[in-house]
Amino acid sequence: MYFIGLIAFLISLPVLGIAGAWLHLDAAAIDALRQQMQTVLPGYLATSGWLALFVTLGVVVVGAATAVAISLFEFRGKRFFSWALLLPMAMPAYVSAYAYTDFLQYGGVVQSSLRALWPGFRFDVRSLSGAIFLFIFTLYPYAYLLARNALSERGAHLMEAARLLGTPPGERIRRVALPLARPALMAGAALALKETLADYGVSAYFGLTTFATGIYKAWMVMDDRIAAAQYASLLLLFVAVLLWLERREQQRMRFSSVRGNRVSGGDGAELRLPRLRGARQVLAWLVCAVPIVLGFVLPVLILLQLMWRDSELSMATNLVRYAGWTWNSFRFGGMAAAIAVMLALALCFAQRASGLPRFKSLFLRTVARIAAMGYAIPGSVVAVGILLPLAWLQSVWPGAAAGVWLTATALGVIYAYLVRFTAVAVQSVEAGYTRIPMSFDEAARTMGTSRGRIVQKLHMPLLWRSLATAALMVFVDVVKELPATLLLRPFNTDTLAVIAHNLARDERLGEAALPALSIVLVGLIPVLLVTRALNKR
Repeated sequence: MYFIGLIAFLISLPVLGIAGAWLHLDAAAIDALRQQMQTVLPGYLATSGWLALFVTLGVVVVGAATAVAISLFEFRGKRFFSWALLLPMAMPAYVSAYAYTDFLQYGGVVQSSLRALWPGFRFDVRSLSGAIFLFIFTLYPYAYLLARNALSERGAHLMEAARLLGTPPGERIRRVALPLARPALMAGAALALKETLADYGVSAYFGLTTFATGIYKAWMVMDDRIAAAQYASLLLLFVAVLLWLERREQQRMRFSSVRGNRVSGGDGAELRLPRLRGARQVLAWLVCAVPIVLGFVLPVLILLQLMWRDSELSMATNLVRYAGWTWNSFRFGGMAAAIAVMLALALCFAQRASGLPRFKSLFLRTVARIAAMGYAIPGSVVAVGILLPLAWLQSVWPGAAAGVWLTATALGVIYAYLVRFTAVAVQSVEAGYTRIPMSFDEAARTMGTSRGRIVQKLHMPLLWRSLATAALMVFVDVVKELPATLLLRPFNTDTLAVIAHNLARDERLGEAALPALSIVLVGLIPVLLVTRALNKR
C-alpha cells in the first residue's frame, strides 16, 4: 500500500506543482499576469482556439467519410484501405511538417508550377492553415478507428433496414450511419484535439503562438516560472475538459457485438454489404486514398528524396553521430518501458488483490485514475510541473540536491516519461489480467504461495503478451516525445526527436530526414499491432 501511495504521489506531483504555483502569487506575479492578458495571452487563446475548431471539424469529416466507406460498403481494394488508413498514426505531425515545408516552399516545384498557371499565386505552409492541414491528416485515424468499430457492429444491419424502407443511399448515410457513429466520432475528435493542443514541434517550427510554445518560451527564454505555470495550468484545464468529453462519449458507445462485414438478421439470414461499382467505387477509392497519400505516403517520399538529395552531406555529418542519437532514444525508451511495466504490474496486482477493506479499495481505484491521467497531460506541462517543485525546494532548502538529481539529467527525463506513459502500460496489463480467472490466485493461496511467487510464477507467464505490448507501446511513445525531452534532457544528449527538430529549425532539412524517417519507422510498430488485432477480430 505504501509503495502504491508513493507511485500516486510521484505521478500526481507535476499536476500538484502547477496548481500550487497559483497559491504563491505576489504583487509582481499578479502584475505580470495582467500584462500577459493584455499582450501575449489573447494570441495564445486565439491561435489555440482556431486550431482546435478547424482540426476538430476536419478530423470528424475525414474520419466519418473513411469509416462509412470501409464499414458499410464492399469495393475492390477495401481490405488494403482498411489497414492503410491507419498508417498516418505512425507519422508525428512535426515530422510531416518538415517534409511539407520543403515540398511546398515558395521556390519549390509545386508553387513554381502553380505560379506559371496563375501569376502571383503564393502559399505559405508555415502558417495556421498549414498546421491545420497537417494535424487533420495525421490525426484523423483516431476518429476513423473508433467510428469504424461503431459502424461495423450495428451500422450494416440498420442501413439494410433503412434500405428496405425505401430510403435513398445518401439519406441512409445522413440519417442512420452518421448519428450512429456520432459518439465515436466525438471521442476520436477529443483524442485528436488533445494531441493538437499538446503539440510543440509543429507550432514551434511554424512560428505559431500556442500555449505549448508559450510554456517553452516562458521557461527557457524568459526564465519566468510563474508565467510558465499559468500557461501550463490553462492548457491542463483544456485537457481536463477534453478528457471529460471523451469519457462521456465513450460511455455512449454501447453497441451489441457482431462479427465481420456480414451481420445476421433476426431470421438467421446473413446480411451482405452493398457492393460499389463504377463511379461510386472510384469515389470510395478517392475517399480512402487521399488521406493515406497526404498523411503518410507523400511525407515519406519527400523525406526519402531529401535524404537522397543531400546524401553526401548526410553521410559526412549525420551518420557519424546517428548511432549516438539512436542509442539515446533507445536507451531512454528501454529504461522508461521497463520501469513503467513494473509499476503497472504492481498497481494492477494491488487492485486485483481480494479481501481489501473498503477504504483501501477506494484508494487503489483513485490511484489508478491518477495514473491514467498522466497520458493526457502534455509533455511541456509535465516538464514544468517537475521543474516548479524543484525550484521551490531549492529556494526553501538551498542545501537540497533534488535539482542536481532531476534537472538536466537522465533521471529527470525518465521520470517525466513515467508520469506521461505509465498509463499506457497500465491499460495493457489491466486488459491482460481480465483474462486470468481469480480462481487461479485462490488455488495458489490455498497451497501457501506468497504473493510475490504468485506474480512471478503464475501471473507473469500468463501476462507476457500484455507485458510485451505495454513495453513496446511505452517505448514507441518515448521515441516520439519532443517537448518534455527538450526541457529536461541532459546537456549534449540529443534523441532522434530532438535532433530532427533542431536540424529542421536550422533549415537543414536534408540532414533532418534520416532521424525523422527513423521515428516514423519506429511508429509503424504499434500500427502493425493494431492492424493485426483488427484482422483477428
